[in-house]
Amino acid sequence: MTARAADRTRYDRATAHLDAPVAVVDLEAFDANADDLVRRAGGKPVRVASKSVRCRALLERVLARPGFAGIMSFTLAESLWLARAGFDDVLLAYPSADRSAYAELAADPALAAAVTVVVDDPAQLELIDAARAGGGEEIRVCLELDTSLRLLGGRIRIGALRSPLRSPAQLAELARAVERRPGFRLVGLMAYEGHVAGVGDSVAGRPLRSRAVRLMQAAARRELTDRRAEAVRAVRAVAPGLEFVNGGGTGSVQHTAAESAVTEIAAGSGLYVPRLFDNYTSFRGRPAALFAQPVVRRPGVGVVTVLGGGYPASGAAGADRLPVPYLPAGLRYDPQEGPGEAQTPLLGAPADDLLIGDKVWFRHAKAGELCERFDELRLIEGERITATVPTYRGEGRAFL
Repeated sequence: MTARAADRTRYDRATAHLDAPVAVVDLEAFDANADDLVRRAGGKPVRVASKSVRCRALLERVLARPGFAGIMSFTLAESLWLARAGFDDVLLAYPSADRSAYAELAADPALAAAVTVVVDDPAQLELIDAARAGGGEEIRVCLELDTSLRLLGGRIRIGALRSPLRSPAQLAELARAVERRPGFRLVGLMAYEGHVAGVGDSVAGRPLRSRAVRLMQAAARRELTDRRAEAVRAVRAVAPGLEFVNGGGTGSVQHTAAESAVTEIAAGSGLYVPRLFDNYTSFRGRPAALFAQPVVRRPGVGVVTVLGGGYPASGAAGADRLPVPYLPAGLRYDPQEGPGEAQTPLLGAPADDLLIGDKVWFRHAKAGELCERFDELRLIEGERITATVPTYRGEGRAFL
């Protein structure tokens, strides 16, 4: 029996008493992935990206492990919720326009001490000040560096459209604006190199594209290493008490950790290892988060139909944003239907061995977005469910 087939047996036995749809996290794989992130971080702490986990119990589990410290959140409302739940180091990685949440932050000493917000524009400081509603707590601020690779004099950009702050001089200018402004304290700098950390460099059947991605990423790492170091020097000249410099992402942990200017690494998806990480040469993780849909029809030879399952991931629309049928191995989508809201036909020889009510296990394309579809995660150890924990959704929280 292959390891993959053995996993299917374990998951089927652990959930035999449960009707699908059901979502699980294999704790052995989750913990092994956590260990791998720590190993690749080379002694620098890993800050957990909460949007890739979306489950408080699993955030607590990973933060209790050596090598992990702090959370990188994705909305201000989530940041305050986590801080109130006892997480005392929360970095909001995206600018917010949530005025009511800023008013709460500025009025509460405990929240203000636990939460750091990212800014990349003086207008965001204006918005925060206007939202204070009398709250006088000092707001912890982190600046974000644009990491995109610019070629041909800037005519070609490779990377996400995030911060407008690209040069060390631009960062230093905003750092001075923060330092001059009462009620704010500059404590951090972050830079997320998504074109390195979030793009697979070994796509099956596309060798030329994969080679081009590897060349691009090598060039991007060289350029960013020098520019990030210069940016950190420029910001530290303004704010010598800078507490952290955050960089990375699951796909680039070891490369970013090698930079002396970086003090901590951000990662989260590598705990679950969704299907998008199958196309990387930099690491190999174990799929830890899966969901099962029940077989409800057998339309013909070599075909079964499962209930629902059409859970596309965010990003530019394409086949790589779809979940993938994983267990039993060998199933594929009907190209005329694909994964649907109400039903998903699956083709392939393994379909003939599936009975009505059997489970088909899928992997989501991205990590935490799976949790927006389920109220609970069943935590599996060996062939047993050892705990059932709520997702953000299960706790009545939908932050975006």
